Amino acid sequence: MSGTDTQFQPASMADRASAQAIGFLMQQGIENADCLSLAAGFVDPETLPVDLVREATVKLMGGPAGKPTLQYGTTPGSDSLREVFRNYLTELEGDSTQLKSLSLDRIVLTTGSQQLLLLVSQALFNPGDICLVAAPTYFVYLDVLDGVGAKAIPVTTDENGMCPEALDTELQRLSSEGQLHRVKLVYVVSYHDNPAGVSVSAERRPRLMDVVRKWSADQHLFLLEDAAYRELHYDGPVLPSIFSYDQQDKDDPQHVILSQTFSKSFSPGLRVGVGVLPQQLVKPVFDLKCNEDFGSGHLSQNVVASVLQSGAYRQHVSRLQHSYKGKRDAMLAAADEFFLDIPGVSWLRPNGGLYVWMTLPDHVNTGFDSDMFKQATHTDKVMYVPGELCYPSDWDQRPRNQMRLSYGVLDNEGIREGMKRLASAVRAVV
Repeated sequence: MSGTDTQFQPASMADRASAQAIGFLMQQGIENADCLSLAAGFVDPETLPVDLVREATVKLMGGPAGKPTLQYGTTPGSDSLREVFRNYLTELEGDSTQLKSLSLDRIVLTTGSQQLLLLVSQALFNPGDICLVAAPTYFVYLDVLDGVGAKAIPVTTDENGMCPEALDTELQRLSSEGQLHRVKLVYVVSYHDNPAGVSVSAERRPRLMDVVRKWSADQHLFLLEDAAYRELHYDGPVLPSIFSYDQQDKDDPQHVILSQTFSKSFSPGLRVGVGVLPQQLVKPVFDLKCNEDFGSGHLSQNVVASVLQSGAYRQHVSRLQHSYKGKRDAMLAAADEFFLDIPGVSWLRPNGGLYVWMTLPDHVNTGFDSDMFKQATHTDKVMYVPGELCYPSDWDQRPRNQMRLSYGVLDNEGIREGMKRLASAVRAVV
């Protein structure tokens, strides 16, 4: 053998995944462990349902279902489990006839919603294909798109969510440039989104569907509705899903991929998600999932199903909503207390979710290498998520002066102190 080491070159997919924002952000958290974190998108540890999970597990292990629960499941989840989760989705939609009659074959149980986002992306995109996203959007999904070689193109978004007219205009532009055949998906976080806490308004939901149908005349276009924060709703109108506006007949095939998760509303450690697929995507997604794990965690799925059937889940969510509403209010009150007199600073007031989106004066860069981030983490000992992460990295118009602030982890006192420290950092650089 030669004494010279050969150079290992990772496959292109691994190489594209090497610069994930979430990995760098978590490393910043480790390096700045002495900071109060307004960055972590974690749920409040005090809300985690230890007793409910213990009771459900003891019940499952103490009965005839114990051994089958510890056995392999099936790739999409067993029919009996998928029926429980279909009933859950039906309840969310207000006993929708559409969901009651939904074929179980279109439902898939996943390892959190993140797995579904990845599987759908793998099924749809070839390198160079296009996904239209809100501006800003969930930055971890931008990493997923990078990983499969897809290009993310931002669509104008405001306090009422993605603008249908802007989506239509962007599709028209791509069509005129001969790129429409590359567009495979529109990605929308429909409720209290990560990062901005924005929901798509009632008026815009059917109009987004109209735009997707319009541009599907020559090539089928899908809309991925990420409803991860749907149940973290504290005030304002209760909205139907975009999925509920999708036509369900043979003359107009399904367009919406619905993604839900129990990570925010119950427990991220259980890693249970549920998705509803258009019929055209059932086989490719199931095939990819079979290659990946031939079935997500069977015990976790059974635990969540047991809690759903007992009625305890709805009580837990009600307590969770009350707790997070108080934390949301604490952050907004602290923003009013510490930021109102700083010129050029503004923030959105969400009706749910875990985040407040703050904008600083145009000249204040909030990125990891900025004076603002160094001031916040090194001097004032507080962390935030730079807003620029939430836009495609190759978009030359992405704002550099925004921040995502999370009230998920800290208690009310910690939230107020964190906002006080953040305001001190902002004053130092404005």
